[in-house]
Amino acid sequence: MKEFESLKRYYRPIQPTVKAEDTGIVYLEVQPTREIEHFVYCFWQLKTSQPLKHDYHYRVVSDGCIDIFFDHRQPAENFVMGFCRKYTEFPIGKEFNYIGIRFLPAAFPLLFKIDAKTLANQAQELKNILPDFADWIQESISSSYPFDVITEMLNEKISIYLDKTELHYDSRFLNALQLIFKKKGHLDTEKELNTGLSPRQLRRIFNYYIGTTAKSFSNVVRFQYILNAQPTSQSLKENKLYFDVGFFDQAHFIKNFKTFYGVTPSEAFR
Repeated sequence: MKEFESLKRYYRPIQPTVKAEDTGIVYLEVQPTREIEHFVYCFWQLKTSQPLKHDYHYRVVSDGCIDIFFDHRQPAENFVMGFCRKYTEFPIGKEFNYIGIRFLPAAFPLLFKIDAKTLANQAQELKNILPDFADWIQESISSSYPFDVITEMLNEKISIYLDKTELHYDSRFLNALQLIFKKKGHLDTEKELNTGLSPRQLRRIFNYYIGTTAKSFSNVVRFQYILNAQPTSQSLKENKLYFDVGFFDQAHFIKNFKTFYGVTPSEAFR
């Protein structure tokens, strides 16, 4: 298990698009138990506290993770969403209550032996990917259960999966992943990932465990580093944080940021 400890230490995949001014919407994150914390970043809930006047469009920014999520009101409606190379936006109505599991990069394929590339850039019904897990959510989770009870159930369920699963992984891949995190995504993946993998092996193994290439994943890590720094639009102009992660000019940075977030940095950090 120690091989995976660095994942959470070096990487914090965040979803920041629910703002304080979004009155009537609540977004919560709960940390997993120690037994699974190297595989699950958090359990999350996105819900309305009162009916909204207009349909809400929820924007999911690129974070390099795979999520399982379901409708708390109708747990039979459960899904899995893979790595996304750009932001995704969902119209979810005037009333909603979604609960999800955000797996750390590479954790989902390790636990469930599912090729991450088959999940990339889309949301699919969970029953088509993990039918047993989908059935368990439908049969075990009631719409009357509060979020804290559900997180306890999810913790236990994933712990059982972890206990009965033999983890087979390539240490060279984990070394490459750690290097990307340590470099905050700012590296030449063709020249600097000297972990003993050929370019072809690197491409194949990243596609399987992440759902994309090492270069594409590094770009998302770099984007997430900017989000974690929590700059203001003013400090971005003054401190030019984007220079620290390899952007040579502001125009390139803004274009890249908008791909992953859906709006410009000044709009996001306003």
